[in-house]
Amino acid sequence: MGLDLPVVDAAASPRVRRHPDWLKAPIAAGESVRDVRQLLRGLNLNTVCEEARCPNLGECWDQRTATVMILGDVCTRACGFCAIKTGRPTWFDPDEPRRVAEAVAAMGLEHVVVTSVARDDLPDGGASVFAATIRQMRVRSPGMGVEVLIPDFDGDAAALRTVMEAGPDILNHNVETVERLQLPVRRRARYDRSLGVLAQAKAHARELGLVVHTKSSIMVGLGEERDELLATFRDLRAVDCDILTVGQYLRPTTEHLPLVRYYHPDEFADLRAEGLALGFRHVESGPLVRSSYHARDQVPGAELRALRRRATIGPDGRVVPGVAAS
Repeated sequence: MGLDLPVVDAAASPRVRRHPDWLKAPIAAGESVRDVRQLLRGLNLNTVCEEARCPNLGECWDQRTATVMILGDVCTRACGFCAIKTGRPTWFDPDEPRRVAEAVAAMGLEHVVVTSVARDDLPDGGASVFAATIRQMRVRSPGMGVEVLIPDFDGDAAALRTVMEAGPDILNHNVETVERLQLPVRRRARYDRSLGVLAQAKAHARELGLVVHTKSSIMVGLGEERDELLATFRDLRAVDCDILTVGQYLRPTTEHLPLVRYYHPDEFADLRAEGLALGFRHVESGPLVRSSYHARDQVPGAELRALRRRATIGPDGRVVPGVAAS
């Protein structure tokens, strides 16, 4: 199934609009946004929403959701697409898991995503901090969906098992792009290693008797071909990856990888259909989609919780059930 759509050239004349109309994001303003920012600042916590300049910050924070970034804000890797600063991290706080759990409990979240910079300087890559954060959140927010978006831990199987033993609901690790473009996009990471992380996560879950869904994300617009994208989809399904997100790459600065082209929303819809046909449980595909976008709606049981959110109180004081999303 293909689409005959005009290519939107990202290298067109500078007099042309910087982004197409469909890439407009809500402005990050409002009382909820201020509340979330103040809460996170008060507890000295970082968010990937701000550090990676996510275009959905306003929408997500207005819903009082955020992706918390642990282990500091300095990454040991210098990926060609990422706006997070790189260098030699010096930050480490053993009390961080408690503070994250406290912030999450204060926000009353249904689902939380915890990610981190790559910390190749630490013996376990920060896996023990992920595990401690999960356990602290389980104590303070029982019943909440917990998702972790992890680095590859340099392929350390013991580090991955440490995270899995803490029992996240979703283990997220991004391949980011097609196999051919891995070196310029991710540099120190490897395509086969990332697929191995997702496969091993499922193996650990089975061994531990846990139900854990795996998830990965791909950026488009870096010069990949459609057949390469579909090959990546198939590779992810081959390691039983459950959830896929696909979004448009947006160049953070002129120092980052150039944007080759914009994908039209109809192309994202087509990619979503292809992913679902391959057997993914959930596919989130759109221009502004990022790995954690609408994450609370991807965790098992999310549809029931969504119906509860949409429920209203009738004139007789009784609860009127919500209507399922189409």
